[in-house]
Amino acid sequence: MAEPQPPRGDQDGDSAPTGTGVVTVIRRLAGFAIFPLLALVVPFLLMPVIGHVVGDAGWSSAMSGQVIGTIASVVIQWGWNVDGTVQIATTTSDAERAAIYARSVRTRLLLTVIVVPLAVALAGFVVAPAFWLDASAMTIAYAMMGLSPAWYCIGVGRPALLGIYDTLPRFVATAVAAPAVYYAGALWPFPVLMLVTTAATMTAFQRRFAAGQQWFPTHLRQTFHDLREQRHTAGINLAGQVYAQTPTPIATRTLSPLESGTLASADVLYRLGLFSVVALGNAFQGWTLEPHIANRRQRHLAAMGAHLILGVAGIVVIVVAGPPVSALISGSAAVATTSLCLYYGCAFAFLSAATPLIRNLLIPAGRQPLVLRVTVIAAILGVTVMVAAGLASWTDGIAIGMALSELAMLLLLLPPAIKVLNQEGGQRGT
Repeated sequence: MAEPQPPRGDQDGDSAPTGTGVVTVIRRLAGFAIFPLLALVVPFLLMPVIGHVVGDAGWSSAMSGQVIGTIASVVIQWGWNVDGTVQIATTTSDAERAAIYARSVRTRLLLTVIVVPLAVALAGFVVAPAFWLDASAMTIAYAMMGLSPAWYCIGVGRPALLGIYDTLPRFVATAVAAPAVYYAGALWPFPVLMLVTTAATMTAFQRRFAAGQQWFPTHLRQTFHDLREQRHTAGINLAGQVYAQTPTPIATRTLSPLESGTLASADVLYRLGLFSVVALGNAFQGWTLEPHIANRRQRHLAAMGAHLILGVAGIVVIVVAGPPVSALISGSAAVATTSLCLYYGCAFAFLSAATPLIRNLLIPAGRQPLVLRVTVIAAILGVTVMVAAGLASWTDGIAIGMALSELAMLLLLLPPAIKVLNQEGGQRGT
């Protein structure tokens, strides 16, 4: 029997949807930052062990498996981590939210069956043959994250749910997997524990928030219809991840093991830093989209300003702390260089600045086709530069391609986002 659902934001330390003021954002930001910070510790538990098990030669292959698995998780998420949060944030009925979540599970389970085998095959093509099994294990483990209910927790503005049903279980699974991987001398304990954890958390979440809903895709026609409805948002996710997640596989395929290893280390640092962008975006999205508020424009401007400040701070932190921290994470000689950290820092800043434009303005305004077109343009630009740089054995050039992609996104999306912002007062009662 399903547990009765408390009103949104009551028991978890969040203000109700009608709450106003910076206190609401600070409390949500604190909640949404704590658990991503905990997730940030996870690589420090596992990555050095992986470096010890696979050595310098296998480090880049293992990280490529992680990247490919992350791309697979994005495909499995489809458009739910973008459209889904908006739907949940603007819905007040428990029954409607339960139906939305169940629909997401049906589509994501179907995609999992299709996507995971393809991702494993891609890992086998990209990585060194001697490390195919290790890379496949990483691919499967990270692909399963696409089934997380994290987007629902963000939509309802309750970070405690994010901890209970996403971050804490993954933290425990990784903490157990680290010694298991070390003593087994192989990576397979990690994906096994991730699979068990995913199944357990999905079952528990379904029972609490969508009990009685059909969550197996037995009616394929309806499931494919649901997938088509989110095709634009899914395209945005996929195209974005093509250029965001491909630097390491491109480097692995085109550069020497040491060169690709240094870039992989910088890439890991960059992705560790993205937790801050995610936390800030999660805190502001529900706050800016709450119904029946009188200061929506001011809230959007506050979100944009906060993301700009975070972007500048990110450049400084990545450049200064990047090389020594990368040595700690990789546990090998593949230490990120200062120049790689600088270019990745720029990519971080551009991405941070573009985040509120997409999540808080353009997507809620129904501009998904525009965002998709811009994302594809940026992806083509970025991947072209990355591949050319890799073929020319220019390690820094791959990171520059990453930064150029994010800069193109920001510059192309800024004018239409400002237009939507200027229309907020007339269209949404602000």
